[in-house]
Formats: sequence, C-alpha cells, structure tokens
Amino acid sequence: MTQVINLDADFLSPRRCMREPISEIFEAAELLSEAADRHLVGDELEARRLLKRADMSTVRMWTDSLWGARKNHPEQGTYHRYRPIESAPPRLPIGERVAMRMPTAAQKISVVETFKKHCAFCRIPLIHPEIRKLFHRWYPDEVPWGGATHEQHAAFQCLWMQFDHLLPHSRGGDNSLENLVLTCAGCNFGRMQWTLEEVGLLDPRGRSLPLSDWDGLERVRGMFGPARLTSRS
Repeated sequence: MTQVINLDADFLSPRRCMREPISEIFEAAELLSEAADRHLVGDELEARRLLKRADMSTVRMWTDSLWGARKNHPEQGTYHRYRPIESAPPRLPIGERVAMRMPTAAQKISVVETFKKHCAFCRIPLIHPEIRKLFHRWYPDEVPWGGATHEQHAAFQCLWMQFDHLLPHSRGGDNSLENLVLTCAGCNFGRMQWTLEEVGLLDPRGRSLPLSDWDGLERVRGMFGPARLTSRS
C-alpha cells in the first residue's frame, strides 16, 4: 500500500470500508447465482452466457483500485487514507511473528458462520475458492483464472473469500477468533499490513449482518465439511 498522508479531519473520519461497493458488484453476484442455477439443471449454454456477463470490467477496476499499482490508480490514496499512529505496533521480523500464518479449518468454519459469507467491511457477498475452482474446471473459457490479476474472472476475483486478521499477522496478530474476520479480496489485499487505525476503519465486529440468502454458490457442490475449508488459493 502506498502511504499518502492527508491530515484533513473529514478525510480522516472513521469509515466502515476503504471503498464503498459499486452496484455492478451485486449485479455480477446475481449473474453468478443464476449461472449456478442453470448449471444445476444442465443448461450449460445459458450458464456460459451468464458467467461471461458477470466478468465485468467495472468490477475488475473496483477491486484493482484497492490492491493494484498506484500508477494505474492515482486516486488510490483516497481509498487507503493512511495516517501515522504513534501507538501502532511495529512490523515484526518474520521470526518474531505468530508461527501459524493461517487459521485452522475449524476456525475458518466458525468465521464463515459468523459473517454469513459476506465481507465484514464492505458487506459484499463472498465465494469460497473451492467453488471458484469448480466453475473454472467446468467452464475454463468463461471463468479464466491465470496467474496475473487481469487474467482472472472479475466477479470471482472480487468476491474471493478471504480470512483476514484485524491486527495484521505482520504486526503481531494471532489466529484467535477475536482477531479473525471474513473479507473480500479488495478489503484484505487493499489493507495488507496496516492496522484499522492507520487506515481509519471502524472495527467490524458486532456490526449487524445483511439480511441475505446468499449461499456462496455452494449449492453446486453441497455445503463444505472441515476438510474442504483448508484451501488458501
């Protein structure tokens, strides 16, 4: 994250997320849900059409504005809003950090249940990587997933379920359930090693959850058991 310091009071006021989600994100999620339904009844042609429609450039730009290169997004500092905090914990050498970087399968299940497959910060719906892998396997042309971000399906990329540390791992954060939240890729990779205070984010714990029947498209394979929640990709 590029450090851009602005001491304006309004700019530094607390907020729920770094960038409010755009309407196209929810439109893309609905298209993916419709594609899952068509897949379940064997209508692959319509599923392909819906998956292609969900691969929106506007959604890709929203995600990239948070985690992409600053040279491509000169406005990025208005989303990150970094400010120095004297009492913030220092960034620790790797050898001094909590040994286990990622939560256990059981902890992941608990976090998913707590946040109901929605981002703790911006509240957009989320999709577990295992489901994205299935769609990529079934529809490789419509759901690309290359090594570069521009080679990945925009909607699956934006709705990519992440397990995030409120106090970053690099700053001494552990894998206790009190320190873990569910986030989208933009909110997780946009904040990276900075604390909530350094980017002016409100603590999302205890905030009311959206009323939603979103299942993360898991109906295409059934609900995950513990063994399936171990993927980090």
